Amino acid sequence: MNNKLDTPQPGKAPLVVIAIGGNSLIKDDEHRSVLDQYHAVGETARHIVPIVSEGYRVVVTHGNGPQVGFILLRSDLARKFLHQVPLANCVADTQGAIGYQVTQTLQNELYLKNIEKDVVAVVTQVVVDADDPAFGNPDKPIGPFMSEDDAKERASEDGWVVGEDAGRGWRRLVPAPAPREIVELNSIRTLLDRGTLVVAAGGGGIPVVRRADGMLSGRDAVIDKDAATCMLASQLGAEVLIESTSVDKVALNFGTPQQVEIDQMTSTQCRTYLDQGHFAPGSMKPKIEAALAFLEQGGKRVIITQPHHLEEALHGIYGTHIVP
Repeated sequence: MNNKLDTPQPGKAPLVVIAIGGNSLIKDDEHRSVLDQYHAVGETARHIVPIVSEGYRVVVTHGNGPQVGFILLRSDLARKFLHQVPLANCVADTQGAIGYQVTQTLQNELYLKNIEKDVVAVVTQVVVDADDPAFGNPDKPIGPFMSEDDAKERASEDGWVVGEDAGRGWRRLVPAPAPREIVELNSIRTLLDRGTLVVAAGGGGIPVVRRADGMLSGRDAVIDKDAATCMLASQLGAEVLIESTSVDKVALNFGTPQQVEIDQMTSTQCRTYLDQGHFAPGSMKPKIEAALAFLEQGGKRVIITQPHHLEEALHGIYGTHIVP
């Protein structure tokens, strides 16, 4: 099978949506500062700009898990002196901060390549269903780790739902409802139509509900970044979804002596591997589920690989390619 994508023809610019993970901005525990994150996203920007220079239209989404955790920890440490920050606002804050980093590094890299192109980050709200079952079963761990005693105290005093996180300690648990609607979709589409490189839906979007009177209001929840990216890519009519992650390729039997990397698979093969339990929850599984949903909704290709392989992967040289 041929993994190579056709070079864009004049007047026909395919849309590529590139999702970069929040953890990819933090290389290790020794490089977590804002400056470290800026340098990390700059490295990713250097691999996105060649795709832009070839004529593709590009939308970038990003994760924000660690960054939201930092804000929650600061808020928690200061709770005796200042009001705490609602979770929806934490998502908005990280969209602004990470969006600033991504746009500036892209702008600088475009400048170095003598490419004139506007880059805009859109603070993006994503509507969720107020009756989503997730609100009755919070299971997404966020924020700092706590002892069991501290966690139960917060549950008693602040009404938190808490639970143990994979044997590593206790954490706050929040709902993770499914995305239903991107509020700023028309604005994102308008920016793309005028040739802008858009950064949007950071962290899966700010969770909001639409009330019966049509008004929007924020909800304390998180939205899976891969699911929101899939929805955005599908609704924009993207041809390619690239999921940038911490591994070169998707693998079967990951982390075992029987590990086998996959160069290309069909959606049918991918679904079989998913059903066989090859992809870990909270890691590769959400990416695979988003990939399948994107292809089912008309997408032509999903590529999963590390940031430094983005351009090679688009030309079929690297990464795992999932096709209909």
